[in-house]
Amino acid sequence: MFKGRFPTFKRMGQDEENKLKQKIFDVIFEANTPYGKLFDITLLFLILMSVGLVMLESVPAVNARYHSTLVTLEWTLTSLFTLEYLLRIYCVKNRWRYIFSFYGIIDLLSILPFYLGLFFPTSKYLSSIRILRLLRIFRIFNLTRFTRGKNVLVIGLKESKDKIIVFLSFIVLIVVVIGSIMYMVEHDHPESGFTSIPISIYWAVVTLTTVGYGDISPVTGLGQFLASLVMIIGYGVIAVPTGIVTMEMNKAAKYDVPKNTERCRNCGDDYHLDGSVYCKTCGHKLNH
Repeated sequence: MFKGRFPTFKRMGQDEENKLKQKIFDVIFEANTPYGKLFDITLLFLILMSVGLVMLESVPAVNARYHSTLVTLEWTLTSLFTLEYLLRIYCVKNRWRYIFSFYGIIDLLSILPFYLGLFFPTSKYLSSIRILRLLRIFRIFNLTRFTRGKNVLVIGLKESKDKIIVFLSFIVLIVVVIGSIMYMVEHDHPESGFTSIPISIYWAVVTLTTVGYGDISPVTGLGQFLASLVMIIGYGVIAVPTGIVTMEMNKAAKYDVPKNTERCRNCGDDYHLDGSVYCKTCGHKLNH
């Protein structure tokens, strides 16, 4: 008779859990609320503190004197970051999408080295990778014009991806050919350092990128002539990808680039136009 008139305890429990997840999501993922901004700013300072501790621990004199204090603080901060990571997984709807997203991987890598350090002591110094979490700084302070600049850069890189891949593939072919030629020219002179084709290819990469370590150098006239050509080509190699990305960025800047910082709880996309009601990726309703 009364079936369906009153919610079951199970349904009430689910509703309460969903509300709790929504509250946690708003605090951890959103920066347009007072608590969300406070959380992100606190997290920012904790990240800086943690990276500073890792650096101090690598200084022998400081580590010898304050080792116990540094370890205690690092354990405390890593425990907080671990709890935060687990809460992020708990409150999102599509957990696997977050785990394998860019920020999800960075969040995991920020805590993983510390635990690996229990078995491989030197790996804990990789904890400084958590400095990459500061990439959220533009969202934290809601700096719209800087967020727009970031979006223009992202669009430029995405649009130029195929061209850059083709260009880099061509460069790989070039260095293999140049390295092989230099080995043929210089292999009779062991003092030059061209003892094998792989080493010659290494020299071609170093020279073409204008790094020039100087550990290997040609001694014959023909080898030095070829090296000069490679150095000149190197300037063009640097300019081409820069020009490709710049051209795509100029195209992106002409359009109304999305600059909304609101994140979709379902798929994690935070790349929406201002005033968007639904996520452009999955269609889930955004929180306002």
